Amino acid sequence: MTLGEVEVIRIVEWHRPFAPATGLVPGAGAGVWRENAHWLAPDHWDPVSGRAVLALQTWVLRGAGLTVVVDTGAGNGRERPGMPPFHRCAGDFPALLARAGVHPRDVDVVVNTHLHVDHVGWNTVERDGEWVPMFPRARYLLPAADDAHFGPAGGYGQGRDPADRLVYEDSVAPLHRAGVVELWEGSHRIDARLTLESVPGHTPGSSVLRLVSGGARAVFVGDLVHSPVQILRPDANSGACLDPVRAVAGRRRVLERAAGTGELLIPAHFGGPGAVEVRRAPGGGFALGPWAGGWAAVRAPGAGAGAGAG
Repeated sequence: MTLGEVEVIRIVEWHRPFAPATGLVPGAGAGVWRENAHWLAPDHWDPVSGRAVLALQTWVLRGAGLTVVVDTGAGNGRERPGMPPFHRCAGDFPALLARAGVHPRDVDVVVNTHLHVDHVGWNTVERDGEWVPMFPRARYLLPAADDAHFGPAGGYGQGRDPADRLVYEDSVAPLHRAGVVELWEGSHRIDARLTLESVPGHTPGSSVLRLVSGGARAVFVGDLVHSPVQILRPDANSGACLDPVRAVAGRRRVLERAAGTGELLIPAHFGGPGAVEVRRAPGGGFALGPWAGGWAAVRAPGAGAGAGAG
Protein backbone atom coordinates (compact mmCIF):
# COMPACT_ATOMS: atom_id res chain seq x y z
CA MET A 1 0.00 0.00 0.00
CA THR A 2 1.14 3.55 -0.69
CA LEU A 3 0.34 6.27 1.84
CA GLY A 4 1.23 9.61 0.33
CA GLU A 5 4.81 9.19 -0.83
CA VAL A 6 5.55 6.23 1.46
CA GLU A 7 5.28 2.59 0.42
CA VAL A 8 4.11 0.37 3.28
CA ILE A 9 4.90 -3.36 3.11
CA ARG A 10 3.27 -5.85 5.46
CA ILE A 11 5.26 -8.96 6.45
CA VAL A 12 3.13 -11.63 8.19
CA GLU A 13 4.96 -14.47 9.96
CA TRP A 14 1.79 -16.07 11.32
CA HIS A 15 -1.91 -15.37 11.90
CA ARG A 16 -3.72 -17.76 14.24
CA PRO A 17 -5.67 -18.24 17.48
CA PHE A 18 -3.37 -16.96 20.21
CA ALA A 19 -4.98 -16.84 23.66
CA PRO A 20 -8.41 -16.94 25.31
CA ALA A 21 -10.11 -13.69 24.33
CA THR A 22 -11.27 -12.96 27.86
CA GLY A 23 -7.70 -13.43 29.09
CA LEU A 24 -6.06 -11.33 26.41
CA VAL A 25 -8.40 -8.38 27.07
CA PRO A 26 -9.96 -9.23 30.43
CA GLY A 27 -11.72 -5.91 30.90
CA ALA A 28 -13.75 -6.16 27.71
CA GLY A 29 -16.02 -8.93 28.97
CA ALA A 30 -17.19 -12.00 27.07
CA GLY A 31 -20.29 -10.28 25.67
CA VAL A 32 -18.49 -7.89 23.33
CA TRP A 33 -16.91 -10.80 21.45
CA ARG A 34 -20.23 -12.58 20.96
CA GLU A 35 -22.11 -9.39 20.05
CA ASN A 36 -19.60 -8.64 17.29
CA ALA A 37 -18.92 -12.21 16.18
CA HIS A 38 -20.27 -11.52 12.68
CA TRP A 39 -17.21 -9.42 11.85
CA LEU A 40 -14.65 -10.45 14.47
CA ALA A 41 -14.60 -14.01 13.11
CA PRO A 42 -12.47 -15.38 11.60
CA ASP A 43 -9.73 -12.73 11.43
CA HIS A 44 -9.85 -11.55 15.05
CA TRP A 45 -11.71 -14.23 17.02
CA ASP A 46 -12.31 -17.95 16.83
CA PRO A 47 -15.82 -18.53 18.25
CA VAL A 48 -15.27 -22.30 18.51
CA SER A 49 -12.29 -22.08 20.88
CA GLY A 50 -13.07 -18.61 22.24
CA ARG A 51 -9.51 -17.53 21.46
CA ALA A 52 -8.46 -14.17 20.09
CA VAL A 53 -6.81 -14.42 16.69
CA LEU A 54 -3.63 -12.35 16.31
CA ALA A 55 -0.98 -11.80 13.67
CA LEU A 56 2.77 -11.68 14.22
CA GLN A 57 3.87 -9.12 11.66
CA THR A 58 6.35 -6.44 10.74
CA TRP A 59 5.89 -3.25 8.73
CA VAL A 60 8.45 -1.89 6.26
CA LEU A 61 8.20 1.75 5.16
CA ARG A 62 10.05 3.06 2.12
CA GLY A 63 10.12 6.65 0.93
CA ALA A 64 12.48 9.54 0.19
CA GLY A 65 15.45 7.20 0.08
CA LEU A 66 14.78 5.84 3.59
CA THR A 67 13.82 2.27 4.53
CA VAL A 68 12.34 1.82 8.01
CA VAL A 69 11.42 -1.47 9.71
CA VAL A 70 8.76 -1.22 12.42
CA ASP A 71 8.91 -4.01 15.04
CA THR A 72 10.77 -7.23 14.36
CA GLY A 73 8.68 -10.14 15.62
CA ALA A 74 9.94 -12.92 17.88
CA GLY A 75 13.05 -14.13 16.09
CA ASN A 76 14.33 -17.69 15.76
CA GLY A 77 16.01 -20.09 18.13
CA ARG A 78 15.28 -18.09 21.26
CA GLU A 79 14.80 -19.56 24.71
CA ARG A 80 11.46 -18.20 25.94
CA PRO A 81 10.40 -20.28 28.94
CA GLY A 82 6.74 -19.79 29.78
CA MET A 83 6.03 -18.23 26.37
CA PRO A 84 5.07 -21.17 24.09
CA PRO A 85 4.21 -19.08 20.99
CA PHE A 86 7.71 -17.59 20.98
CA HIS A 87 9.84 -20.42 22.35
CA ARG A 88 12.42 -21.76 19.90
CA CYS A 89 10.65 -20.39 16.83
CA ALA A 90 11.82 -21.59 13.43
CA GLY A 91 10.36 -19.20 10.88
CA ASP A 92 12.04 -17.64 7.86
CA PHE A 93 11.63 -13.91 8.26
CA PRO A 94 14.70 -13.09 6.11
CA ALA A 95 13.11 -14.98 3.20
CA LEU A 96 9.88 -13.02 3.64
CA LEU A 97 11.84 -9.78 3.52
CA ALA A 98 13.60 -10.97 0.37
CA ARG A 99 10.23 -11.73 -1.27
CA ALA A 100 9.27 -8.14 -0.51
CA GLY A 101 12.43 -6.91 -2.19
CA VAL A 102 14.08 -5.85 1.07
CA HIS A 103 17.64 -6.88 1.95
CA PRO A 104 18.88 -6.36 5.53
CA ARG A 105 21.57 -4.02 4.22
CA ASP A 106 18.85 -1.84 2.65
CA VAL A 107 17.39 -0.91 6.04
CA ASP A 108 18.34 2.48 7.45
CA VAL A 109 16.23 2.57 10.64
CA VAL A 110 14.68 -0.08 12.89
CA VAL A 111 11.90 1.05 15.23
CA ASN A 112 10.90 -1.03 18.25
CA THR A 113 7.62 0.46 19.46
CA HIS A 114 8.41 -1.21 22.79
CA LEU A 115 10.71 -3.97 24.02
CA HIS A 116 8.36 -6.93 24.47
CA VAL A 117 9.40 -10.35 23.19
CA ASP A 118 7.35 -10.24 19.97
CA HIS A 119 8.62 -6.83 18.85
CA VAL A 120 12.40 -7.22 19.09
CA GLY A 121 13.29 -10.78 18.06
CA TRP A 122 14.66 -10.15 14.59
CA ASN A 123 16.71 -7.22 15.84
CA THR A 124 19.50 -9.78 15.91
CA VAL A 125 20.60 -13.03 14.28
CA GLU A 126 23.06 -15.63 15.49
CA ARG A 127 26.42 -15.80 13.76
CA ASP A 128 29.32 -17.93 14.97
CA GLY A 129 27.64 -18.43 18.34
CA GLU A 130 26.97 -14.72 18.95
CA TRP A 131 23.93 -12.51 18.53
CA VAL A 132 24.64 -9.64 16.14
CA PRO A 133 22.44 -6.93 14.53
CA MET A 134 20.40 -8.35 11.66
CA PHE A 135 20.35 -5.00 9.86
CA PRO A 136 24.04 -4.06 9.69
CA ARG A 137 23.64 -0.49 8.42
CA ALA A 138 20.64 0.50 10.51
CA ARG A 139 20.34 2.63 13.59
CA TYR A 140 17.95 1.08 16.08
CA LEU A 141 15.54 3.50 17.74
CA LEU A 142 14.59 2.19 21.21
CA PRO A 143 12.43 3.92 23.84
CA ALA A 144 14.78 4.95 26.63
CA ALA A 145 12.21 4.16 29.34
CA ASP A 146 11.83 0.58 28.09
CA ASP A 147 15.57 0.12 27.77
CA ALA A 148 15.97 1.18 31.40
CA HIS A 149 13.07 -0.97 32.61
CA PHE A 150 13.91 -4.16 30.72
CA GLY A 151 17.69 -3.79 30.98
CA PRO A 152 19.93 -4.71 33.90
CA ALA A 153 19.45 -1.32 35.58
CA GLY A 154 15.74 -2.09 35.91
CA GLY A 155 16.27 -5.65 37.00
CA TYR A 156 15.19 -7.00 33.60
CA GLY A 157 11.59 -5.93 33.97
CA GLN A 158 11.81 -6.10 37.76
CA GLY A 159 11.48 -9.86 37.56
CA ARG A 160 7.86 -9.75 36.40
CA ASP A 161 8.52 -12.27 33.66
CA PRO A 162 11.48 -14.67 33.81
CA ALA A 163 11.97 -14.42 30.03
CA ASP A 164 12.54 -10.63 30.08
CA ARG A 165 16.22 -11.12 30.91
CA LEU A 166 16.66 -13.52 27.99
CA VAL A 167 14.83 -11.17 25.60
CA TYR A 168 17.08 -8.29 26.54
CA GLU A 169 20.27 -10.33 26.44
CA ASP A 170 19.77 -11.79 22.95
CA SER A 171 17.74 -9.08 21.21
CA VAL A 172 18.74 -5.73 22.78
CA ALA A 173 22.10 -5.95 24.55
CA PRO A 174 23.93 -7.02 21.35
CA LEU A 175 22.77 -3.78 19.72
CA HIS A 176 24.34 -1.76 22.52
CA ARG A 177 27.58 -3.70 22.16
CA ALA A 178 27.58 -2.98 18.42
CA GLY A 179 27.00 0.75 19.03
CA VAL A 180 23.90 0.97 16.84
CA VAL A 181 21.30 2.01 19.48
CA GLU A 182 19.74 5.45 19.63
CA LEU A 183 17.65 5.91 22.77
CA TRP A 184 14.89 8.50 22.69
CA GLU A 185 12.21 9.86 25.00
CA GLY A 186 9.19 12.11 24.61
CA SER A 187 9.15 12.38 20.83
CA HIS A 188 11.63 11.79 18.05
CA ARG A 189 11.45 12.92 14.42
CA ILE A 190 12.91 10.40 11.99
CA ASP A 191 12.35 12.55 8.90
CA ALA A 192 9.79 14.98 7.54
CA ARG A 193 7.20 12.19 7.27
CA LEU A 194 7.76 10.03 10.37
CA THR A 195 7.65 10.94 14.05
CA LEU A 196 7.82 8.73 17.14
CA GLU A 197 5.73 9.67 20.16
CA SER A 198 5.84 8.14 23.63
CA VAL A 199 2.53 6.70 24.91
CA PRO A 200 3.50 4.91 28.15
CA GLY A 201 1.25 2.42 29.87
CA HIS A 202 1.53 -0.93 28.13
CA THR A 203 5.22 -0.63 28.98
CA PRO A 204 7.07 2.38 30.42
CA GLY A 205 8.31 3.36 26.95
CA SER A 206 5.51 2.20 24.67
CA SER A 207 5.33 4.39 21.60
CA VAL A 208 3.50 5.06 18.35
CA LEU A 209 4.91 6.03 14.97
CA ARG A 210 3.03 8.74 13.08
CA LEU A 211 3.17 9.02 9.29
CA VAL A 212 2.10 12.20 7.48
CA SER A 213 2.77 12.28 3.75
CA GLY A 214 1.03 13.79 0.74
CA GLY A 215 -2.26 14.24 2.58
CA ALA A 216 -2.22 10.70 3.99
CA ARG A 217 -2.06 10.10 7.73
CA ALA A 218 -1.44 6.86 9.61
CA VAL A 219 -0.32 5.82 13.06
CA PHE A 220 1.49 2.56 13.84
CA VAL A 221 0.36 1.92 17.40
CA GLY A 222 2.23 -1.24 18.43
CA ASP A 223 0.38 -2.88 21.33
CA LEU A 224 -1.78 0.11 22.18
CA VAL A 225 -4.58 -2.21 21.03
CA HIS A 226 -4.27 -5.96 20.56
CA SER A 227 -7.80 -6.48 19.26
CA PRO A 228 -10.50 -4.36 17.61
CA VAL A 229 -12.64 -4.85 20.73
CA GLN A 230 -10.34 -2.33 22.45
CA ILE A 231 -11.52 0.33 20.01
CA LEU A 232 -15.08 -0.41 21.11
CA ARG A 233 -13.98 -0.72 24.76
CA PRO A 234 -11.03 1.68 25.10
CA ASP A 235 -10.96 1.28 28.88
CA ALA A 236 -10.15 -2.42 28.49
CA ASN A 237 -6.43 -3.16 28.76
CA SER A 238 -4.62 -6.27 27.68
CA GLY A 239 -3.39 -8.52 30.43
CA ALA A 240 0.18 -7.42 29.61
CA CYS A 241 -0.27 -3.70 30.34
CA LEU A 242 2.13 -2.75 33.13
CA ASP A 243 0.44 0.53 34.09
CA PRO A 244 -3.31 0.10 33.51
CA VAL A 245 -4.28 3.71 34.26
CA ARG A 246 -1.73 5.25 31.89
CA ALA A 247 -2.48 2.59 29.26
CA VAL A 248 -6.16 3.57 29.16
CA ALA A 249 -5.33 7.29 29.03
CA GLY A 250 -2.84 6.80 26.21
CA ARG A 251 -5.20 4.58 24.22
CA ARG A 252 -8.01 7.10 24.49
CA ARG A 253 -5.72 9.95 23.47
CA VAL A 254 -4.44 8.16 20.37
CA LEU A 255 -7.90 6.96 19.33
CA GLU A 256 -9.32 10.46 19.78
CA ARG A 257 -6.65 11.93 17.55
CA ALA A 258 -7.10 9.21 14.94
CA ALA A 259 -10.85 9.82 14.88
CA GLY A 260 -10.40 13.58 14.68
CA THR A 261 -7.71 13.71 12.01
CA GLY A 262 -8.55 10.71 9.83
CA GLU A 263 -5.39 8.79 10.73
CA LEU A 264 -5.38 5.17 9.63
CA LEU A 265 -4.86 3.02 12.74
CA ILE A 266 -2.24 0.28 12.16
CA PRO A 267 -1.77 -1.95 15.23
CA ALA A 268 0.95 -4.56 15.58
CA HIS A 269 -1.27 -7.63 15.74
CA PHE A 270 -4.50 -7.08 13.80
CA GLY A 271 -5.36 -9.76 11.27
CA GLY A 272 -7.63 -9.22 8.31
CA PRO A 273 -6.74 -6.03 6.43
CA GLY A 274 -4.56 -5.08 9.39
CA ALA A 275 -5.50 -1.40 9.50
CA VAL A 276 -8.72 0.48 10.14
CA GLU A 277 -10.13 3.98 10.39
CA VAL A 278 -11.60 5.11 13.73
CA ARG A 279 -14.81 7.05 14.19
CA ARG A 280 -16.28 8.84 17.19
CA ALA A 281 -19.35 7.16 18.66
CA PRO A 282 -22.19 8.63 20.75
CA GLY A 283 -21.39 8.96 24.43
CA GLY A 284 -17.71 9.68 23.97
CA GLY A 285 -16.75 6.24 22.66
CA PHE A 286 -15.30 5.03 19.39
CA ALA A 287 -16.42 2.87 16.50
CA LEU A 288 -14.64 1.17 13.65
CA GLY A 289 -14.73 2.90 10.30
CA PRO A 290 -13.68 1.36 6.97
CA TRP A 291 -10.91 -1.21 6.95
CA ALA A 292 -7.89 -0.54 4.75
CA GLY A 293 -8.43 -1.92 1.28
CA GLY A 294 -6.12 -3.21 -1.40
CA TRP A 295 -3.46 -4.45 1.02
CA ALA A 296 -1.28 -7.27 -0.30
CA ALA A 297 0.82 -8.82 2.46
CA VAL A 298 3.94 -10.97 2.16
CA ARG A 299 2.97 -14.03 4.21
CA ALA A 300 4.74 -17.13 5.41
CA PRO A 301 3.21 -20.41 4.17
CA GLY A 302 0.11 -21.14 6.26
CA ALA A 303 -0.16 -17.54 7.47
CA GLY A 304 -3.27 -16.72 5.50
CA ALA A 305 -6.26 -14.97 7.02
CA GLY A 306 -8.70 -16.82 9.22
CA ALA A 307 -8.84 -18.53 12.56
CA GLY A 308 -7.56 -21.77 11.12
CA ALA A 309 -4.36 -20.23 9.79
CA GLY A 310 -0.92 -20.70 11.23
